[in-house]
Amino acid sequence: MASGEVVAAIAMTEPGAGSDLASMSTRALRRGDEYLIDGAKTFITNGGSADLILLAAKTEPAGGAHGVSLFLVDANDCPGFRRGRVLDKLGQHSGDTAELFFDGAAVPADCLLGEVEGQGFVQLMTQLPQERLLLAVAAAVSAQRAVDLAVDYTKNRHVFGKPLFAKQHVKFELAECATLARVAKVFVDDCVTKHLNGTLDAATASMAKYWTTDVQCQVVDRCLQLFGGNGYMREYPIAEMYANARAQRIYGGANEIMKELIARSL
Repeated sequence: MASGEVVAAIAMTEPGAGSDLASMSTRALRRGDEYLIDGAKTFITNGGSADLILLAAKTEPAGGAHGVSLFLVDANDCPGFRRGRVLDKLGQHSGDTAELFFDGAAVPADCLLGEVEGQGFVQLMTQLPQERLLLAVAAAVSAQRAVDLAVDYTKNRHVFGKPLFAKQHVKFELAECATLARVAKVFVDDCVTKHLNGTLDAATASMAKYWTTDVQCQVVDRCLQLFGGNGYMREYPIAEMYANARAQRIYGGANEIMKELIARSL
């Protein structure tokens, strides 16, 4: 994976189970030296191109979160596995997002991740704060990039004989957006420091994910407005940034779920 020889995907989300992963219906039943897996996954990043799939499935259907296990699936050599559609997304077209189907897919028993069944939910939850921090980093960078693009555009775009930047409303919009981007960066930098020294808790990671992605969408939208009609044209980077930003508030745990997790810590 590190060398790029293998592309990987993580398959958690299902048509009927998104944020509530404990309710997933994909089943993995032990049969001798293999597991037979039945179920469907959707919205899987790299699903259309992955060589290796980290699959979440229920090994104990009645066990709730304690019944989830993780499996390493060789997507190029797994009888009973097939890829569905590569989904047509609003944005983020540089990466494929696909459906995956398991119809009695046979996976060797030693592809279970961990020594025993039922560790999957804990394994996933242990890594989710880092994933949410990564999304926050991307959000903070995107917000600052939107400001930079808008400042450059408004200083070079002339309206009524003067640069657009000369208008007080435009300067104030950019001042507010620049402030939001700066606060997001400082918050994320602090979270990265905590993560590196092992003190980033799940609630703070949830705060970072929800707040910075909200700020990202707000700042990109306000900056796009300053481009006028050009902001709606895909040849301008701000338009692509606008389309790409929207998913940030959904994946990695919807922002509404982040607020629920934060509230549990209060």
